[in-house]
Amino acid sequence: MKKILVPTDFSNHAYYALKIAAQIARKNGGEIILLHMLELPHQAGDAIGSGHDLPEIMLFKNSAINRLEDLMDDECLEGLKVSEIIQFELAFEGILKVSEKNDIDLIVMGSHGASGFKEMFIGSNAEKVVRHSPAPVLIIKKEVGEFNVDKFVFASDFADEIKNPFGKVVEFANKFGAELELVLINTPSTFKPTPVAEKIMKNFVSNFTINKFSLNIYNDVNVESGILHFADHINADLIGVCTHGRKGLSHFFNGSISEDLVNHSLRPVVTFKI
Repeated sequence: MKKILVPTDFSNHAYYALKIAAQIARKNGGEIILLHMLELPHQAGDAIGSGHDLPEIMLFKNSAINRLEDLMDDECLEGLKVSEIIQFELAFEGILKVSEKNDIDLIVMGSHGASGFKEMFIGSNAEKVVRHSPAPVLIIKKEVGEFNVDKFVFASDFADEIKNPFGKVVEFANKFGAELELVLINTPSTFKPTPVAEKIMKNFVSNFTINKFSLNIYNDVNVESGILHFADHINADLIGVCTHGRKGLSHFFNGSISEDLVNHSLRPVVTFKI
């Protein structure tokens, strides 16, 4: 976690994310890249593409530069290496491009979440980044004082396809000195007897060196409810899941546990791309 990207729209939620990113960077000797995306009207985008500088564009850009400069002087960033980027692009597309170009290790974003029709048809920028980002994404929904991760819930079916991203999960947990609370959610449609579930989990973790962990099986009506209820039950500091990054109709009809958690969990959620 040496290079941390923090997208900001200068909202309170974005500032909550920045303060946590600063704590993570400070503990790991990392640096922060602050990113602000200017999503301009269509006509302004055409002007940029044709090389013209409209007064309105320069006004937006100069205002963003001034606000970023003020943010870089914030006390939470004192002593850290911080750089800034301003781009004219759709937010989630720009975040992904900047992340890839700069070999980002972790994206930390604030999110308001979404519900109802907005969640179904629009989706938040955080949700879109979670769906597509190769780098782990940490979503912050509320202000947190000290970001101490003692109990880190990681929910999975512990299939073979999870093994590659799970290495990053273990690294994340070990860096924070967290106990990795591994949980398999038993639902009516995917029910496994306890001995079967335990064998699956024990075989899975035998390939990894985890400093502190426990194996848990939790029964609930669906996976998302199970994760949220289990996290509440043990008073977890962080929830982690893997995401397939499904697109199009497959995503629409099947949904995504990671995106649902981003929208509905008040606890921090970190996602890892399969």
